[in-house]
Amino acid sequence: MTLEQLQTHVQQTRRDIVRMVHAVNSGHPGGSLGCAEYFTALYGKVMDYSTDFNMDGIGEDLFFLSNGHISPVYYSILARFGFFPVEELNTFRKLDSRLQGHPTTHEGLPGVRIASGSLGQGLSVAIGAALAKKLNNDDKLVYSLHGDGELQEGQIWEALMFAAAKGVDNIISTIDYNGRQIDGDTKDVLDLGDLHAKMEAFGWLVLEEKEGNNLEKVIAILEKAKSETGKGKPVMIILHTEMGNGIDYMMGTHAWHGKAPNDEQLEKALAQNPVTELGDY
Repeated sequence: MTLEQLQTHVQQTRRDIVRMVHAVNSGHPGGSLGCAEYFTALYGKVMDYSTDFNMDGIGEDLFFLSNGHISPVYYSILARFGFFPVEELNTFRKLDSRLQGHPTTHEGLPGVRIASGSLGQGLSVAIGAALAKKLNNDDKLVYSLHGDGELQEGQIWEALMFAAAKGVDNIISTIDYNGRQIDGDTKDVLDLGDLHAKMEAFGWLVLEEKEGNNLEKVIAILEKAKSETGKGKPVMIILHTEMGNGIDYMMGTHAWHGKAPNDEQLEKALAQNPVTELGDY
């Protein structure tokens, strides 16, 4: 898939996100928009996976979403890349839908391997999957995504310590570092300090990309991370993103962490991200 085609996916995913949360007046558009480039790069260019989904994932790369509240971007990407019909996005957060507000597994939604509503747990699961691949002599990789506010959960740091101590070098974890969480800026709620230095002190190989909403650079940092696997250390990407990216009135604030746009705000958002050749659901 060309860079231009991937950019088209990013734009259409933005439309999907705001339309989904608007339709049910609930959901988390801010972080979802900020990660549109990451998900597009991962599923459109970097990861080796099959849409013939099974929970074992033998012989393919695996992805685990830890900050499950950004489900709108996850669902859009899974649908747009062939895991389930795009039209199913119409059911987001509705009764009996497979597209719950936070991803779940009990409804059997293709592409989703863990329920991730409670923060802090995804890294532990991803490390377990990575160890299973090593035991099975499966040379594919495990990817995970985490919010920066999520790093305030203690379980994250236990998992970081374990992965380095056990040489889990077939995992690439990414931190969506937008500096904002539901209560405000992370520096005001609970400052993360020198995150790069902390990750290195915990024994991870750390890469950092300041332009996490530049699709080409996101692809490059993910490819660089792949080249660093298998060298005895787990790999961490600190990806600086903008919450609400692509919609001007949602950027620069934490206000859209978990708030849906009204009718007028939706129209403004869609005007800034015109429908693509992929079409709306």
